[in-house]
Amino acid sequence: MKYASLKKTNLNDWLEYLKNKAKLYAPRKKENLFVFRPVKDVADVCLEYIPTILPPKKYYFPQKEKLFKFSAQPFKTAKAIDKFEEFILFGVHTCDIAGIQCMDVAFRDGPEDPNYLNRKDKMTIIGIECLKYCDKYANCTSMGNHLPRGGYDLMIVDVGNKFIIHINSEKGERLVKEVDFIKESTEKEMVELDRTREEKKKVFKDEFYVPLSKIYESFDESFNSEVWKDVGKKCVACGNCTTVCPTCYCFDVSDEMELNLNDGVRYRIWNSCQMDDFAKVAGGEDFRKGRDSRQRHRYYRKFKYSVDKFNRYFCTGCGRCTRTCMAGISLIDTINALAPVAVD
Repeated sequence: MKYASLKKTNLNDWLEYLKNKAKLYAPRKKENLFVFRPVKDVADVCLEYIPTILPPKKYYFPQKEKLFKFSAQPFKTAKAIDKFEEFILFGVHTCDIAGIQCMDVAFRDGPEDPNYLNRKDKMTIIGIECLKYCDKYANCTSMGNHLPRGGYDLMIVDVGNKFIIHINSEKGERLVKEVDFIKESTEKEMVELDRTREEKKKVFKDEFYVPLSKIYESFDESFNSEVWKDVGKKCVACGNCTTVCPTCYCFDVSDEMELNLNDGVRYRIWNSCQMDDFAKVAGGEDFRKGRDSRQRHRYYRKFKYSVDKFNRYFCTGCGRCTRTCMAGISLIDTINALAPVAVD
């Protein structure tokens, strides 16, 4: 079975089934915004939402993660965590699935990160395809992430009174095969799916002036651009842009001692290249002193360095960095300001 169909009236029944199979996380409304949270009441799950405040990254790459315990006298370290519980991410947008794919290549690049990979092995991803353009901040169309491009176990598409489910893994297939109210899709339903995606093309338009290949080329000539000075003048170095990004994976390591000053716990904690001390080294040398250079570094990481190293863009187009920027810096406006370099 490659495609299956689920009546909307049975959605909550399926969510109850999934909740009994593993820890279930899904988007829900929080005032006028949205967040991924553990599902307690399936009626709270919201599938029509703009990107959540934080991406679901917080569940497979936690903000603060215990690595191991240790003692000083006698010196002893506990075994690192090697077991994680099964969990399901439900209703994940395609831009956030692209973020998971980026994290995969980063943490599989040697030396591999065992905590991330062990946790990822326990994760099931059920995506939902956006059919309405979320807001003015997103640039998913230009990044090519408005359409499913793999990286999920199941993908659901709203076609009216039902969902069509694309089955993309054995793990995903088990979650639909065992449920009697999910049926194999008919030819008529597949026609509805094609029609829905044709309608979608009328809604999603490129946000950047030029193609991605030209934008990539523009970064070869843009290192000393006045654009970075303009961005640096606005930036307040709050770090919001990196905190909410689905592909930022920088972290720091911290040891926290008990009151006896003998026992402690080692943690890893999210860090941000936008912080003043991030690029400082021994002796006080700072390789990126100004906010303009730190912002430039962030853009180069998303549109240049990641392509050179991993052959993929690390901007997924979710729009979170622009949406949460205290200074109103727009990623779309910044990239389009660099576009004339690409055209020339």
